[in-house]
Amino acid sequence: MTEKELVDGCIKEDRKCQERLWSLYAPKLLSVSLRYCKSREDAEDVIMESFVKIFDHLHEFRYQSSLETWMRRIVVNNSINKLRSFKFTESIDDEVHQIGFNDKAFEQMNERELLKMLESLPVGYRTVFNMYAIEGFSHKEIADSLGIDEGTSRSQLAKARKTLQDMVLKTERNQA
Repeated sequence: MTEKELVDGCIKEDRKCQERLWSLYAPKLLSVSLRYCKSREDAEDVIMESFVKIFDHLHEFRYQSSLETWMRRIVVNNSINKLRSFKFTESIDDEVHQIGFNDKAFEQMNERELLKMLESLPVGYRTVFNMYAIEGFSHKEIADSLGIDEGTSRSQLAKARKTLQDMVLKTERNQA
């Protein structure tokens, strides 16, 4: 079944197509939501809400990107909406903004270890890091989406990177 046939079937409310869409994409999209949400329960709520929105708006999908990319954007936006009550109050300061980051430290880590570290970040750091480093949002888009200043977005990213780097270095020392 092609992507177009799957989408058309879902628009026609064909249960088999809807189940197929769910089984193909729900696990991937849950992993996206888990990077943002405080708990698995919150992430699962986001996925359920997202699929309701996906099924309601599939007729608007224009194939300008892949279906997965389109659905991923819905999940990210719903995850962010779940976090809206969190206050991103810290602003940028030059010392934090100039923190270096050693990408080589991450090369030896496996995905599960990295996800565990991401989950342990404070929600503000984690949200901005995910949006910027993983989803590719600009600081302006992050600021607009979260209702914060661009400087706060930069600060949260720098602090997230520094915290992750410290975690990696601590893990390396413990393994040595």
